[in-house]
Amino acid sequence: MNRIKKTQNVRSLWKKGAKMTLAAVLLAGSLWGPLPSASAAINDTIRVALFADLGSTYRSTTPAVTLQTDGDWTAGMNGASGYESWISLPASTQTRFSVDGFRVKVLETDVFKTASGAAKVLQGTADKPIIYQSSKSGKTIYQVYTGNYSTSALAEAAAVRTQKTAASYLAGQKPVVKGSKHSQAGVFASKKEADTMRDTVAASGYDAFTVIQSEGGRPEYAVWIGEETTDASLAALEKLVKVKLPELSLSSVNAGMNALIIRQDVTLNLVSPEVTNHYIVSGTDMKLMLDSSSTGIKVAERSERTYRGDFEISAYNGQLALVNQVPLEEYLYSVVGAEVYPSWPAESLKAQSVAARSYALFQGNKFKIANVVDTTLSQAYNGIGSEHQNVTDAVNATAGEVIKSGGKVVEAIFSSNAGGITADPSEVWNGGGTLFASVDSAGDKSAQEGTHNWYHVLLSDGKTGYIREDNTKLLEGVTAAGLPKLTVTAKNTNVRKIPLIQSSVSPVAQINPGAELVILGETKESGTYSWMRGPFTSAEISAMLQGKISTTVPSTISSLEVTNRGPSGRAVEVKANGQVLGVKYGDAYRSAFGSLPSTLFDITNTGSYTVLGANGQVVTKSGAAGTSVVSSSGTTSYSGDSLVVMNKDSEARAVSKTQAFLFTGQGYGHGLGLSQWGAKGLADEGYDYQSILKHYYQNVTIVKE
Repeated sequence: MNRIKKTQNVRSLWKKGAKMTLAAVLLAGSLWGPLPSASAAINDTIRVALFADLGSTYRSTTPAVTLQTDGDWTAGMNGASGYESWISLPASTQTRFSVDGFRVKVLETDVFKTASGAAKVLQGTADKPIIYQSSKSGKTIYQVYTGNYSTSALAEAAAVRTQKTAASYLAGQKPVVKGSKHSQAGVFASKKEADTMRDTVAASGYDAFTVIQSEGGRPEYAVWIGEETTDASLAALEKLVKVKLPELSLSSVNAGMNALIIRQDVTLNLVSPEVTNHYIVSGTDMKLMLDSSSTGIKVAERSERTYRGDFEISAYNGQLALVNQVPLEEYLYSVVGAEVYPSWPAESLKAQSVAARSYALFQGNKFKIANVVDTTLSQAYNGIGSEHQNVTDAVNATAGEVIKSGGKVVEAIFSSNAGGITADPSEVWNGGGTLFASVDSAGDKSAQEGTHNWYHVLLSDGKTGYIREDNTKLLEGVTAAGLPKLTVTAKNTNVRKIPLIQSSVSPVAQINPGAELVILGETKESGTYSWMRGPFTSAEISAMLQGKISTTVPSTISSLEVTNRGPSGRAVEVKANGQVLGVKYGDAYRSAFGSLPSTLFDITNTGSYTVLGANGQVVTKSGAAGTSVVSSSGTTSYSGDSLVVMNKDSEARAVSKTQAFLFTGQGYGHGLGLSQWGAKGLADEGYDYQSILKHYYQNVTIVKE
């Protein structure tokens, strides 16, 4: 396994010696130095980025992370010989971390309500707030910051924004840009002595901070003054401080000095101030490693999830980077549990384990500071909460097994549901090669088992929509056209645009018991196997396409159709008004049309239909012109929002007065490689995991590394 770095397990190293407070370590003196390594365990580890700014590759940022563990845990700073220092952190207590850099000091006040009010209005913006509690000029004060920002210019722009956003709380103050240039006001033997000096400086009206810094591999306490953006502004600050405190000996802090700036954070409770310890990681090459012992670390900003392994905090591109370093097999416990249902057959869980392991190993250092990220951009990784004994057993049963082709580990791409047939690489990313091919995936249909049927119904006012079967009661008799009828069983039953509950989409109508509706058809609930999206108006389609295609977006769309398909039937060319909508590769049509589940789709123009004339000529018609229609009363009159046309097989379809576009399709995801639902189907039929993998990946071997 040469793709994931073999590293010394930092957790094991820390366990070798007794954990002690920083003060105890300083007193011990001779005990300080590089962590022991002679008998440290060697594990295959993987680095997973939760927060990082990697530009176009991956961007997930937060101004600070709030971490907690139920057991004892430690923090170690990196030095020339590895992680050379550590502090103990209290169990079951939240601790916050951020990184030094450009930020905006929005305001300073001695009234917590003012600070919390400003923080509340900033929370809804891109400029996320942090409130620090401090002491200055003999008063308790609250300082509201936003950031980090990767450059001074971006911070300056943020200062302008925050001044507008928090205007009613500023009382004449103007947000100012702060940075990572500091001046040192002394080194001390204990935190108590450093705190005393910090308070002395603060009493004179200047910002001062107690820090833990690493000098020559030894930790020491110091006091830093200021947080400036330039050497000139720092020098000016030093002169001002010297006027009031001439006895101080000040020196600029080297940018390479590794340190933790200690602050008191009151951001987590905006009703009344509750202090949380906050450590700001400072230094151009500073990395802070957090060891959770055996209990895992909870990350509040990642939906309160708890993770195995250790965490590394550093600054990357001016932003906080949080990387989880965890043994590969333990990482897979979470990934497989998040990607598929633990109740699935053991052989499908094993197949997913081997595919996920191979995919992870293939990535190398794709994300620069990490091998993978925790989202589906890599693989879903939700920490301990997604683990299950069935999954753990499957991962352990296949420990070290990978998929190889030509002697190399393959990028074992997979998707949720291939819609009955997997994609050919030419349909997804214009790729080729021999690893992937379009193959049958009949087991995908099992995703529909246990889901509800929905009725497509026509309302008395001509509107159409969908009602779930368990909210209906079939009525006796049929319309003049032979279509069945139903009513609903509860008040204010929603009629949906498509057979799916969408909380963000308003219902077509609400119906009460006694109202008669005509049944136009019946379909399965939109899900991972079969699905429906829309109908979308011309304006909505045009808005979706903006910035997503390489050709000009039509201002008005009168026709939209799939004009070319790949080997599996997936759309590889779509035309609007007869012109190709250009995309870089076929799978990009998913995002172009508002995140469609797959590209195995058809498009119905809801305002058009075709008529076969007596001479065999096919004519496309729009609206009600020259057409006999069926209304909910069974007559042929038409005065509603849509009309119903019937084909020779007495199948009914609603035609809207205005043109709209309905997408119906199968599958969920790009469809390349392993289909997770298809693997389940094969396992249900008795296939083992190696047979499943060799069905979905071509010309491969399964080997244990």
